[in-house]
Amino acid sequence: MNPFEDMRIFCQVMDSGSFTAAADQLGLSKQFVSRRLMQLEERLGVRLINRSTRRLDMTLLGQSYYESALRLLSEVEQVEQGIAGQTVEPRGTIRLSAPLSFAMAHLSEVLPAFLQRYCDVTVEVDLSDRPVDLLGEGYDLALRIGVLEDSTLIARRIGSIQRVYCASPAYLSTRGTPAKPEDLQAHDCLPYGHGRQVQWRFEGRGKPLIVNVRGRMRVNNGELLKDAAIAGMGITYLPTFIVDSALKDGRLVPVLADFCPEPLALSAVYPQHRQGSRPVGALIEFLRERLDCGVTPGQSARHT
Repeated sequence: MNPFEDMRIFCQVMDSGSFTAAADQLGLSKQFVSRRLMQLEERLGVRLINRSTRRLDMTLLGQSYYESALRLLSEVEQVEQGIAGQTVEPRGTIRLSAPLSFAMAHLSEVLPAFLQRYCDVTVEVDLSDRPVDLLGEGYDLALRIGVLEDSTLIARRIGSIQRVYCASPAYLSTRGTPAKPEDLQAHDCLPYGHGRQVQWRFEGRGKPLIVNVRGRMRVNNGELLKDAAIAGMGITYLPTFIVDSALKDGRLVPVLADFCPEPLALSAVYPQHRQGSRPVGALIEFLRERLDCGVTPGQSARHT
């Protein structure tokens, strides 16, 4: 019997949402994981999980055990790291998820510099514009731009992202330059993402304004939208790190600059059980120091 190992298995099952996913993350068999949790419940004399064919739900006692187990496992990890000298130099592997365009613009120089500083840390990076499931897919850390969905993850603001409405000079000479947000209804727009209806949000005259926009092209990648805008396909709304070079050389020009909303938050998001991880903490601090996209200090916050 190893209580700490049982805690780790139980927390991984709850984080992953299934025995199969937890077994994959732990490198164990599904049968072994299931048997250990049954033995844990027998030893405690309580039911921790309500099992069904579709999902696993924690009981009230299971939730209490989960929260206590996470805290104890984090404390054990910090003790072991301290004994191993990790209070000085982080060591271990970080699985990081980051948006594709942002990573190409900012992480190609930052990550090598981080690894040069911390020689005992390894980073596995997955670039994707989709919001990954940190717990279910086993990520230690994710960089996310914009409003965060409610979750039990911990988020730390590490910067801000400026955005701009822009179009090519050729498009504007043919279709005219919009003077106010409502004018966009007569224009071809190049919105980010998918959906039957796309709305852009503006600030002006002391209150927000929402405008429905439409166009012949919708993409969930900013680089492709930038190229479409340069080609004269319409007006787009993108982070400055994507369109900055095109704005500087005149391939794109800004529009509706007086109506741009506040910058988007750039956040580092991680599971509760990684809160005491020295490598994760070191990477977050390094990103806050090095990123040149309007970094502002931030504090940890649990989103519930």
